[in-house]
Amino acid sequence: MKIGVTGATGQLGRLVVEKLKQKVAADSVVALVRNPEKAADLGVETRPFDYTQPETLVTSLKGIDKLLLISGNEIGQRLPQHKAVVEAAKQAGVKQITYTSILHADSSPLGLAGEHWGTEVAIKESGLTYTILRNGWYTENYTGSAKGAVGAGAFIGNAGDGKIASAARVDYAEAAAVVLAGEGHENKTYELAGDEAYTLTELAAEISRQTGKTVPYNNLTETQYADILKSFGLPVGLAEMLADSDTGASKGGLFDDTKQISALIGRPTTPLAKVLAEALA
Repeated sequence: MKIGVTGATGQLGRLVVEKLKQKVAADSVVALVRNPEKAADLGVETRPFDYTQPETLVTSLKGIDKLLLISGNEIGQRLPQHKAVVEAAKQAGVKQITYTSILHADSSPLGLAGEHWGTEVAIKESGLTYTILRNGWYTENYTGSAKGAVGAGAFIGNAGDGKIASAARVDYAEAAAVVLAGEGHENKTYELAGDEAYTLTELAAEISRQTGKTVPYNNLTETQYADILKSFGLPVGLAEMLADSDTGASKGGLFDDTKQISALIGRPTTPLAKVLAEALA
């Protein structure tokens, strides 16, 4: 059996390949990547795979039994790109497709959810056997700002008192590997979120505790937060997406308490304090 992983040189993809190699033989894993040279260190077969070149996708998917479609990162272009991959998978004879969607994609207040939900619909309409992994927020999305917050004297955002049930990237990677290497996940949808939820006020308190410096949480408006992110040099689209996501978090869009990741991976999700300590190190 061959398992293909798209975006295998990305932050999530690399971890998925690593976790898969602990569960199946390395020669049954195929890294599908835009630049095969960047994947040389993965220790698995690599094939060129570019979402923007649909005419090449079928060839690269030949012989793949199970495919992990890690969502692309070009917001606004993802739905046509994903549809091209789904169509190519069907033509190439892929038996099962697993997709990294977003938490509660069908009802999420996050602007990001539209393309994910559209992809889920396309996968179901394709007739392929599927598993949908509705990934919540990566804890690293927030802890990546921790050092900057310490330097600036405050953690900023616009999530209000929204509860965020995030998990570490490695937790989501392990869940994907469990599904890809195992059986019994056919035509299922999993809502994946961390075991513990926190507010950004609580995150700021944990930053303060670990650094011994007072780092309060400053809650801004969506526009204020987006403008500050742009002033840091973030691309306009990314800045606005992050601010929109915080607004979504304030409405409960990043909360789920069903603990489906820990059930899949057979261990608790990585605690916020641990991911934060690594980010501050």
